[in-house]
Amino acid sequence: MARERTLLIVKPDGVRRGLIGRILTRFENTGLLLVGMKMVRADRKLLAKHYDEHKDKDFYPSLIDFMMISPVVAFVLEGEEAIRVCRKLTGATNPANADPSTIRGVYAHGMPDGQNLIHASASKEDAEREVPLWFSEEELFNFQRADHEHTHG
Repeated sequence: MARERTLLIVKPDGVRRGLIGRILTRFENTGLLLVGMKMVRADRKLLAKHYDEHKDKDFYPSLIDFMMISPVVAFVLEGEEAIRVCRKLTGATNPANADPSTIRGVYAHGMPDGQNLIHASASKEDAEREVPLWFSEEELFNFQRADHEHTHG
């Protein structure tokens, strides 16, 4: 299995509702390793790079505006098949279609302007592009979880 890193972002709706800890706990419980985390007030330039593939879509301007209404919490997880594990736990992009056991299925209330609580890198290529947008190498750490032998790590 492939060891990989993936980017997750708790969006303004998750931050403003006080869900950061609950969301992060769900990911930590998978056994993946948290290698970087920070609260950021993302600016238009960073968000334009991050959401570049959506720039021609109707929802793009409102998504960018939404992502700037409050700080977000960005974090990087590492481990075996981290991208697949995180995408599965995050749930369908549209919370109405999310499995009830996923983060979006439990906590999301709809999807106006991209309000679906969390971003998770969709592919290895996306993760490799997104992680360096949000984190420098100096902000990412290498270590092992104490329960490493019993986790995805």
